[in-house]
Amino acid sequence: METWQVIVLGLIEGATEFLPVSSTGHILLAGHFLGVDSPGKTFEVLIQLGAILAVLSVYFAKLWKIALAAPTDPGARRFIIGILLAFLPAAIVGVLAHSFIKSVLFNETWLICVMLIMGGLVLLVVDRMDLTPKYKDATEYPPSLAFKIGMFQCLALVPGVSRSGATIVGSLLMGTDKRSAAEFSFLLALPTMAGAFVYDLYKNWQVVDTSHAWSIALGFAVAFLAAVLVVRFVLDFISRYGFSFFAWWRIVVGAVGLFGLQLVS
Repeated sequence: METWQVIVLGLIEGATEFLPVSSTGHILLAGHFLGVDSPGKTFEVLIQLGAILAVLSVYFAKLWKIALAAPTDPGARRFIIGILLAFLPAAIVGVLAHSFIKSVLFNETWLICVMLIMGGLVLLVVDRMDLTPKYKDATEYPPSLAFKIGMFQCLALVPGVSRSGATIVGSLLMGTDKRSAAEFSFLLALPTMAGAFVYDLYKNWQVVDTSHAWSIALGFAVAFLAAVLVVRFVLDFISRYGFSFFAWWRIVVGAVGLFGLQLVS
């Protein structure tokens, strides 16, 4: 893999991981058109660790405070239980369907493009709905709501759907405001992405080529830096402008992807 390809893929991963546009869909499409084919798609999964650490670095103080308060604060314990409940559905389905997702769905580029377009249309509709939020603090979501959001996250096991997009749409439909929905999606990403990283590494360790260690390290670093910038600024952007920009982004990328597939077929 050429250095410029690694940098491009790292930027795409970090810039899109926490936006409702499907980082997996973007990086798989980019890899397809750039001619990048890592064994078992391990490069694409391993550089996600950079994005995970980006969220952890931005939210470390807040998460550390919650962890310290957990033994005595019911609210802190409720938040931790909520995150774990939200993580559980996708973890179970992801483990059971791992082989099918990686060997079949990850290789269906047309499906990724269609899901990008469909998800963009859904995001447009939901963003324009006149919804009255009942929950405005991601750390105060009740466990039952968190679990339901986790059910929506299962939809993102189909590449192109978007993990953050699915959880944000589910949150909005169940009474959250836009800012807290995005923030809960960021926080839910920590166990979800960490679990996916560890499990994928366990399943594919035999095809990890140590000669590609430099590429993985560089992709990791680029993804980390890009994700830090996105996480620091995207909440204010969403609070001010909503999700329409990301919805149209998805639709354009999906349409261009389908057009590109027709040209090379």
